[in-house]
Amino acid sequence: MGRLNYAGHSIDIDDRTLAHLKVALITKLRRGESFTLSWTHAEGEPVGRSTLWVHEAIPLRFEFDSLEPPALDRGWIEEILRSANSTGGIQIIAPDGPSV
Repeated sequence: MGRLNYAGHSIDIDDRTLAHLKVALITKLRRGESFTLSWTHAEGEPVGRSTLWVHEAIPLRFEFDSLEPPALDRGWIEEILRSANSTGGIQIIAPDGPSV
C-alpha cells in the first residue's frame, strides 16, 4: 500500500493504482492544469469522501511500498486524464471501475 502526500494530507492507495495516478497527475501538472482529486474514505476512517484541489505550486509526494514499479496500462492512464477534464475531476478508481 502506497501513499499520496499532498498539502498535509496523506491518502493510502495501492501501489498499482498510485503508479497510474502518478503518471496522470504529473502529466496534468506539467501542462499547468489544476484539477480536483476525489476518493472514498478507507475502512477505519470516518464514512464519507474527500476532494482536493490539485495545483502545480503545492508539493506532491508519491510513496510506494514495493521496490519495483508495476506495469502500466495506457488505457487506464488515459481514462484518468479524461476524468480530470470532467466536472467531477479525477476519482480514485481501480481499472475495473469500483472506487478504491
